[in-house]
Amino acid sequence: MSIFKAYDVRGIYRKELDETLAAKIGAAFVKITGARSLAVGRDMRESAPSIADAFMDGAAAMGAAVTDIGLASTPMTYYGIGSLGTDGGAQVTASHNPAEWIGFKFCRKGCVPMSSATGIKEMEALIAGGLTVPSGPRAAKSHVNLLDGFASHVAAFGRPTRPLKIVIDAGNGMGGHTAPAILAAWGIKATCLYFELDGSFPNHEANPIKEENLRDLVARVRAEKADIGIAFDGDADRCVFVDERGSAVPSDAITALLARELLQKNPGASVVYDLRSSRSTAEIITECGGRPVRERVGHSFIKATMRKESSILGGELSGHFYFRDHWYSDSGEIAMAMVLGILSRSSSTLSQLVAPTRRYASTGEINFHAEDKDAVIAALKARFSDGTMDELDGVTVQYPDWWFNVRKSNTEPLLRLNLEASNQSLLAEKKAILVPMLGHPE
Repeated sequence: MSIFKAYDVRGIYRKELDETLAAKIGAAFVKITGARSLAVGRDMRESAPSIADAFMDGAAAMGAAVTDIGLASTPMTYYGIGSLGTDGGAQVTASHNPAEWIGFKFCRKGCVPMSSATGIKEMEALIAGGLTVPSGPRAAKSHVNLLDGFASHVAAFGRPTRPLKIVIDAGNGMGGHTAPAILAAWGIKATCLYFELDGSFPNHEANPIKEENLRDLVARVRAEKADIGIAFDGDADRCVFVDERGSAVPSDAITALLARELLQKNPGASVVYDLRSSRSTAEIITECGGRPVRERVGHSFIKATMRKESSILGGELSGHFYFRDHWYSDSGEIAMAMVLGILSRSSSTLSQLVAPTRRYASTGEINFHAEDKDAVIAALKARFSDGTMDELDGVTVQYPDWWFNVRKSNTEPLLRLNLEASNQSLLAEKKAILVPMLGHPE
């Protein structure tokens, strides 16, 4: 399987992606984009410094001046690209993947993301065609520390106005680098779990969508009777919230909460949400005077639609939250700042604040291994042809009191089901019909 993915480049260090290939990727990126200046950040993995250096060398060999911002969360690298006004840049990271993995996330000028359709596959073809890195003079390379500037940028999105008991689990990822600076900018403290930067992820996988990775956070929230828990993924572009009871808050509920806040200052603005989100998300956006825009799953699609619609906010069920005032890019840190600000100004608990979003019963996302994914989707379309159907991403079928979406994963050999109904009984009934059609649950 190619390391050149739908949204990024990702592979096992030395086996699939080494310094020689990283230099070629840097050269290919500059050749394709025509960039004359780049900002490059990296995560805490053992392989990240040498892979970042190789990428920057390849880019400089093609004439692009490189600003090395060093250790950075992916949102901090977006901040670097945007605030420095470079022609683009890259984050060296493999997000929550295991220690042996490394990779890149790419942006053009203004933090416009590069996907397989907008340059990644072109880079792959260029390298496969024999691209070489010139051996002559290199463009300039400089170093800059942007941590304090980034912390101030994030802190301005929300400032806690009363003391809160906060627990944060950085999962040994880049949230452990950025969150302390943000907390310092507010002059507040939090209980910090696994803030030591360690790309081997010794405590748990840095993927907060999986329930098992929230166990320590949940336990500490309950033990300390905290107001809120926050968990970051490996590169801190995603986060998940835990309420005061120790229950994970669905990310579509957070999208609705953030939309309510932002629409107060931006009446009539649009908010983009991914098609897995609860019907309540669009309902609340409309009730708050906003315009809901439904989009397929994936950061490049969400960001492109946000730019087209001048949207103030985007949200995905995976814990990605996107902000117009962060170059239409995602940031777990900004989501944290905003939610803390909202919670601190309210007399309600977090569970009470998101209660209005709990209008329907849902399964969440369930993954299935299927021998023939296309045949499964064809069978679903035939079986539920009496519903309102669209194929924006996989197949979505809607009925007045329930709906489902089944789509192929962009990153794994899986089918993903999201099912929602007006009540638990109807949900169980429809789930019993759908699950046998989808293959083996993961």
